[in-house]
Order: sequence, then C-alpha cells, then structure tokens
Amino acid sequence: MYVLIEGIDTTGKSTLVESLSKLSDVFVTKEPGGTPLGQEIRKLIMNQDLPKTRMAEVFLFLADRANHYEEVVEPNRGTKIVVSDRGYISGISYAWATNNLNFDELVNLNKIALKNNQPDKIIFLKTTSTLLEERLGAKVADGIESRGISYLMWAQTCMETTIHNVPVPVLCIDIVGKTREEILKEAKKFIWDEYEVKN
Repeated sequence: MYVLIEGIDTTGKSTLVESLSKLSDVFVTKEPGGTPLGQEIRKLIMNQDLPKTRMAEVFLFLADRANHYEEVVEPNRGTKIVVSDRGYISGISYAWATNNLNFDELVNLNKIALKNNQPDKIIFLKTTSTLLEERLGAKVADGIESRGISYLMWAQTCMETTIHNVPVPVLCIDIVGKTREEILKEAKKFIWDEYEVKN
C-alpha cells in the first residue's frame, strides 16, 4: 500500500508520519528528500540564496518524484505500507499556486514522472490562516514558507481542487482543535481498516 500525507506547511504532516513510523509494517519516506538524489534536490529548492526560475523549481520536484517512486515506493509498496510525507498532490498544487500553470499540463507531467502510478490512499491535513500564522511565527521560515500566509492558503485551496480530481480515496482532517493523538487515531482507522480486510 502507498499512502500520501498531504497538506501545506505547519499542518503536522511530519509529526503524523513520525507517529505512523512506529507502527508495524510501515515504511516512511518523503518528497523531496527520500533518496540521496532527493536530498540534494531538496537543498537546491530550499536554498533562498540560490537564484532559480519557478519552472526550474517545478522540474526539480518532478525529477525527485520520478526517482523517488522508482527507487523507494515501487520496491516496497507490495509488501509494506509506504507512508510518504508529501507526494504529487503537493507537486501539482504548489506548482499551480506558484506559476499559475495549466492544471491538466501539471497532471500530465506528474503522470509521466510516476509512470501513471497512483497512491492507494491520501490523507489531507487542513488548516486555517489563523493557525498557520501562529505556527509560522514560532519557527524560522524555509524557502517555501517565506512566500507568506496568503500564498500558503492559496496552495491549500489548490490542493483541495487537485485532490477532488484524482481517483484515490481521501481522508480530510481539519487539524484545528485536534490533538496529535486524535489525528493519529483518524489516520490509523483510514489506513488499517481496509488494509486488514485485504490481508
């Protein structure tokens, strides 16, 4: 099984992935950065001092996605529950929010990168501008977060639209007012109920 954990920055994706990593049969990874090549690409993307065009950024993400799927996801999804911190939903949505590119073209580019493969499930963590502002204020912003609250909230809207247009079961969790334990409980139920039936 292949599960994407999606959402904009500060929604708790990494925290949820870390919690899931402690459970049986779970293999965790991330995009970008789930491979040695991905780690280098992540450095390039997050480096605010390195000049690069927005389209170059899109293709850096796509290069990581193609390599990550072939090297990490494909060999493991048949025997383990592969949980990825981000995937092509973020890829399409951030590119759309940043460049105002054609949605269908972005979908097609990601299909090429993934060889037309889809995740089995998507968990989408949703936030509000108020909570986003609070959490961003408590950390040092990276290259994406530094684009601001309006940009990130627009990226979240793009994610919702993208998710509604993919043929994959989705669990949307509104994180406002929920504890880590409550979010983990919802995620586990969504992943494991059907997984246990199949296996």
